[in-house]
Amino acid sequence: MFEDAAPIAADWFWETDPAGRFSHFSPEIERFFGRPVAALLGAERSAFAWEAGEEGLGRYRMALAECRAFRGLTYRYRHPDGVPRWFEISGRPRYSPAGDFLGYRGVGSDVSDQHRTRDALVRAHAEITEQNRRFDAALENMSQGLCLFDADHRLLVWNRRYLEIFGLEPGALDVGMSQRAIIALLVASGRYRVGATVDSVSEGTRTSLTGDGPTSILRELADGRVVAAIHRPMPGGGWVATFEDVTERRRNEARIMHMARHDGLTDLPNRTALREIGTERIGAARDGSRSGLAVLCLDLDRFKPVNDSFGHAVGDGLLKAVAERLRVQVRAGDTVARLGGDEFAVLSAIGDAEDAAALAQRLIRSISAPYQLSGITVEIGMSVGIALADLGEGDPESGRDPGIGYDIERLLKEADMALYEAKAGGRGTVRLFEPQMDETARERLGLERELREALQADRFELHYQPLVDLACDRITGVEALVRWRHPERGLVSPATFIPLAEETGLILPLGGWVLRQACRDAAGWPEGISVAVNVSPIQLRHRGFAQSVVAALGESGLAAERLELEITESVLLDDTEANLETLHTLRRLGVRISMDDFGTGYSSISYLRRFPFDKIKIDRSFVRDCAGSRDAGAIIRAIVGLGASLGITTLVEGVETEPQLATVRAEGAQEVQGYLFSPPRPFAEIAAMLAAQTIPAREPVGTTLAA
Repeated sequence: MFEDAAPIAADWFWETDPAGRFSHFSPEIERFFGRPVAALLGAERSAFAWEAGEEGLGRYRMALAECRAFRGLTYRYRHPDGVPRWFEISGRPRYSPAGDFLGYRGVGSDVSDQHRTRDALVRAHAEITEQNRRFDAALENMSQGLCLFDADHRLLVWNRRYLEIFGLEPGALDVGMSQRAIIALLVASGRYRVGATVDSVSEGTRTSLTGDGPTSILRELADGRVVAAIHRPMPGGGWVATFEDVTERRRNEARIMHMARHDGLTDLPNRTALREIGTERIGAARDGSRSGLAVLCLDLDRFKPVNDSFGHAVGDGLLKAVAERLRVQVRAGDTVARLGGDEFAVLSAIGDAEDAAALAQRLIRSISAPYQLSGITVEIGMSVGIALADLGEGDPESGRDPGIGYDIERLLKEADMALYEAKAGGRGTVRLFEPQMDETARERLGLERELREALQADRFELHYQPLVDLACDRITGVEALVRWRHPERGLVSPATFIPLAEETGLILPLGGWVLRQACRDAAGWPEGISVAVNVSPIQLRHRGFAQSVVAALGESGLAAERLELEITESVLLDDTEANLETLHTLRRLGVRISMDDFGTGYSSISYLRRFPFDKIKIDRSFVRDCAGSRDAGAIIRAIVGLGASLGITTLVEGVETEPQLATVRAEGAQEVQGYLFSPPRPFAEIAAMLAAQTIPAREPVGTTLAA
């Protein structure tokens, strides 16, 4: 029956009847199908839940419809144990001797292992294909160029970016091309800068491959670009070379390095660069290349009023114009630097004090010439401090080497101390460093430290000097004057510590304490007595000054009308608009505003037009000789008349003698203040004086601390 099928390798035999139902299975079927033969006989083909490809099923159905033989139909069988099987069947039609169709006879085989192996190979091939695709995509989309060489220096792989970096055509390279041939192609094409040869480039590659691990070398191209080449040796020989265009990165690094050593506004060297240059020049003295060095510290005069009055744009333009003028005035080889703000410095190969002073004067003249900025004419000045270092051959007798004892930090410090003295001496001044300046600076530092300690230890106290109304010879107010009670020096004059407090910023906490204490003290005095408090320009510039005045009045309960703030014209000169706004705010609250030391500045009268002062205090310098000087008396008379016409009270300071009082009274002054009536007195004494409303007997000129 199955003799014709016997030669076919098979796992089982099967037959169907003409209706397509299975009529016979060999016993092996149970092992493959997981069902007994009896359960399979009589079942139709569709009962086996075949899963085959559409193409295979189509050929199978067509063969059945045409009663033709079929071979190799592979389908997926759902085995009862849940593990899928793949079977392959072949069959052909059976006929009776009379030619009647009897069904199909065929064989079946379990091809699960072959199917799994084939699927694994397909998947592996797909994975390899995908990996290759990804590799190709990664290779072609790298930002770096890449070349892979074997142990014989033959090219195996390269990417498009490598061709782009070196400007090569797509077909310029071939697999197996030697690395030296590639270099020869690049040199011949003029890709490397002038002077590069095949040998020199090849040697660079060879040297980099002798190191441990990846090694980077830079290639300079003819078009100005810089390419970083990194060579990574591979196990078994050969190497991978990557190439990156680092031109922009190196430019950015150069810009960053430049920015780190130069001022962003003027492009002058900054303090860091100045230190480096100075250190280099001092070191160069050892080889005899330089004989002297001068450091000039420069500080602009009246820059802040320009910056605040016309805005930062004009201020920045002014700083750039100053930088350009300084560049023009110095000699070739000299260095101009901006230290910050309105401070500059010049490093010059000058060892002579006379030459350094001449340079300083030349710079001052140049900087002091008017500037035209955005349609605005601006004039400033400059102060200069100079420090010199003799970097010549040294002192043969002492055996000192050139430049020993000098360093740039010391010279900058000395020039800065000289600048401090120059600024103290007035605008447009030049000072050469002298050894005693160092001692003075140390004393100032000591005094500053003690001043800070005094603030923390509450070692300040207020004394008060009466303000006398000449119409009734009564005390109508007092001026608060701060005193420092030093544990060793006793009472320290304000002339000693107030300038230092202003310079260091300690005037803010000190001035705040004076304001609060004066308000507290005045709150306990009779209603008609006011208290005058001096205000530093630094205090008034502080953004929270108006709020601090309101807080002091609120804490003490003192009426605003009884507080008088005394300012000097420098307040308005420094920061006109901002300071005027603060003064207007305080005056609207009821606080009285007076101008102290009136007449000593060149623009006092113009400020009376800009702000409605309640009082002007005529400086003591006009009173000193008024009894015997017609000019002094005329000035007092003019100021009193000006005040009367503007509705401003006038007070004369420094009245110390009866003749002075008589003259002041005759000129029409309304109030006076001075040692003739009383020196500044402690709180307890002034409180008793105010309670009794008595003015002590006329006293001679006081010899205690000045107000």
